[in-house]
Amino acid sequence: CQSSNTCDHFVSASVWIALQNRMDMLDDFYMITPRDLEDIKESISNEDLPTAITRIKEYLKQQELVELNIAVTGESGSGKSTFVNAFRGVGDEDEGSAETGPVETTMVPAAYVHPKYETVKVWDLPGIGTPNFKADEYLKRVEFEKYDFFIIIASGRFRECHTQLANEIRKMGKTFYFVRSKIDASVAAEQRKKNFNLKKTLDMIREECENGLKNIGFENPDVFLISNFELGKFDLNLLQEKMEKELPEHKRRVLLLALPNITQEINEKKKAALAKNIPKVAFLSACIATIPIPGLSVAVDLAIVQREIEVYYNTFGLDDPSLQMLCERSGKTIDEFKSLMKSPLSGGINPASILSLVGAGSLIIAENTVEYVASCIPLLGTVVAGGMSYLTVSSMLKKALNDVAEDALNVLKASLQSEV
Repeated sequence: CQSSNTCDHFVSASVWIALQNRMDMLDDFYMITPRDLEDIKESISNEDLPTAITRIKEYLKQQELVELNIAVTGESGSGKSTFVNAFRGVGDEDEGSAETGPVETTMVPAAYVHPKYETVKVWDLPGIGTPNFKADEYLKRVEFEKYDFFIIIASGRFRECHTQLANEIRKMGKTFYFVRSKIDASVAAEQRKKNFNLKKTLDMIREECENGLKNIGFENPDVFLISNFELGKFDLNLLQEKMEKELPEHKRRVLLLALPNITQEINEKKKAALAKNIPKVAFLSACIATIPIPGLSVAVDLAIVQREIEVYYNTFGLDDPSLQMLCERSGKTIDEFKSLMKSPLSGGINPASILSLVGAGSLIIAENTVEYVASCIPLLGTVVAGGMSYLTVSSMLKKALNDVAEDALNVLKASLQSEV
């Protein structure tokens, strides 16, 4: 090497390429680059360690900047605004909720930001179905191009205004879904009959909606039955699966994480989506480990793991604000729910609880040893340090994710029993 800087660059680039090969099979929408790694190195050289760790967290946050815009439309009184609130896990009277009522309350498109994911917006659009309604003019007025997909809601039969809108959306290359709302009320009415059967009742309502759409010229419609007040029941999982299939990969992940954790199926899919991210953040940790500064890799690993675990708790609704909302719906207390949580992290996310994860303490000690080797034998040491750091972070996060997902499932089951 002609200079120490050239050697350092060669080592970093070589290790980065080796680690990048490990990531080739992963679908990714944000990946750290050699330039990013050099920026982090520079911040460590010119700034203090806390500032460098803050910079690293900013890189991690890039993957959360994917926008998702969902448009909800339908006739006045169909339950649009209530659906907007339920989809975001917000009650009709909670702060930041969409205004609801028996008459149309939305005059212009109104964006409601997800309480946990600021790039996810659910838009409450003005009602359709007026005598002079024209679908093409309506879509231009609400700026149709900004939305990823449309949810078209009816509380009874679908009418021509719904199919006009759907056909116009299709012409413009966007996706839409027909949702029949207020299913809980329809089921309650049928329950008065002696021969009531839930499955037959739901099949009858769905068939009536689909036949109605066919009779007014819409071929092969899919209709999803939803109760805004019992969102976890009926067709929510079917609707989610349909949306998931038709969204691009990166937006699919955002949708899954933003959905309220109200069914076992959603719980499992959230876990799978979060698990896909573990190799990516472990890769970032491995990149940092190629910088032979004693103590840096361990500090970064703990910061990365803590941040990801906080994401897990928010995503599964185990943070205190989410648990408080669940208490209001179920009648249980936060202490009752927390008693069901067996993860060592349930008492608080801090260095002590993080190190209680299986094998974490031994791995951290091993990392410190490897960092010392890295400072003595730059080329071999940085390669080994990268591998050790990858193993440490991935092992800790896999254990944490399994524990948190299991806790979330236990809390979900307890809340559903309370609501029955």
